[in-house]
Amino acid sequence: MPNNKILIILLFVLIILSWGCRKGEYYSDPSEETIRDYGEGTGTVTWKKDVSYIIEGFVFVNDGQVLTIEPGTVIRAKTGQGSAASALIVARGGMIMAQGSSNEPIIFTVEGDDLEGSVPVEAKGLWGGLIILGDASLNISSGEAHIEGIPLYEPRGVYGGLNDDDNSGVLSYLSIRHSGTNIGEGNEINGLTLGGVGRGTTIDHIEVISSADDGVEIFGGTARMKYLSLSFCGDDILDYDIGFRGYCQFLLGIQESSQGNRLIEASGGSDPITGQPYSQPYLYNLTMIGKGMNGSANTMTFNLNAGGHIANSIFLEQNKGVYVEYIEGSSNSFQQLQSGNLGLNSNMFYNIGSNTFESVFHVYSGTGVNVDEQTAWFIQYCEDEFNEISDPGIMVTDSYINPLPQNNVYENLAELPDPWFDKTIYKGGFYTYNWASGWTLLSQAGFID
Repeated sequence: MPNNKILIILLFVLIILSWGCRKGEYYSDPSEETIRDYGEGTGTVTWKKDVSYIIEGFVFVNDGQVLTIEPGTVIRAKTGQGSAASALIVARGGMIMAQGSSNEPIIFTVEGDDLEGSVPVEAKGLWGGLIILGDASLNISSGEAHIEGIPLYEPRGVYGGLNDDDNSGVLSYLSIRHSGTNIGEGNEINGLTLGGVGRGTTIDHIEVISSADDGVEIFGGTARMKYLSLSFCGDDILDYDIGFRGYCQFLLGIQESSQGNRLIEASGGSDPITGQPYSQPYLYNLTMIGKGMNGSANTMTFNLNAGGHIANSIFLEQNKGVYVEYIEGSSNSFQQLQSGNLGLNSNMFYNIGSNTFESVFHVYSGTGVNVDEQTAWFIQYCEDEFNEISDPGIMVTDSYINPLPQNNVYENLAELPDPWFDKTIYKGGFYTYNWASGWTLLSQAGFID
């Protein structure tokens, strides 16, 4: 009898334990799958949210393949630099369908991230990043190029073509964390890299946080983007060149006080510098917050014949202002400004330089040419185009930012260039609703509400 009683007690304990450990009722215990690429790419496949994916090395979505990623899926990448770096690359002709949601964003992060604080928010360069390559046009003589960060011997790293309506798929509600590993000679992969991406691609609600390089870098093409949250980047928040002619509306950019570079770096051509189509994107409703007065980076730099139209935006907390390159006897960004291919319209600047037009707006020349006349012209232009030095009432501290403006941001708005843009009655990326709340790591970590 004593033995029977012991057996009965043990059975009872086992039953209780089994009830308490039923999978899916109280916690998720996903299977794990390591993704490697030996040339075959991912194939046409769906990555599911109940599987834990580990990317090892460079993994491509090959030409003709479609990678679908379910809402709520977490993709982790192995650490490593140089030839051991890991990244996901959608090759030209491939397609990614990554449609997350505000309740179930798709997360790209580093292996070992439990999403509960095991990796510090500001940790950078732990894996590569997400690279999308398309068939839209560039302004270089060859018509196509090889994306930085991918070895030249890899043919799937080529981008660019003739189809500005090219469609690489859908990126929606993605959080890209801790990216930007060094692949050699100081060459880092960005959080999100777009090479020759066409306007048929859907890109909205994208977070890049703690990239060791740029938040988003765009090489040519016509990509259109809305609702970007780019924070704590090791280099620039937004970087574009070689003929980017896309659109962007609603962007929050935040630099750390100790790291980071420009808020926007805009370059034009490279081979040749005078190549067309010009880099001439339309960037509206940006809220960009710099490093503060201790930094030495520019708010924006326009060089190598770059154009672009920045309007209805707010720029805060940066030691240096806007710099436009002038080269005597050569095509240059100041010439683009005078011809209307570069414009600054109805923007607010506050705590930039010393809060004067003379300290915010500059023309520079690397050849030592006197540019006083050009600088005076630029300052007058910025005044005439309703740019202002005024406090929008955005709260900025070392540990918390409220991006919703409290002061007058409603006057002298620039007209929208295309029906793609949402009509607003305010400057900056926010009005009374914080679209970055909840689904971003920036919000979850308490840096914004």
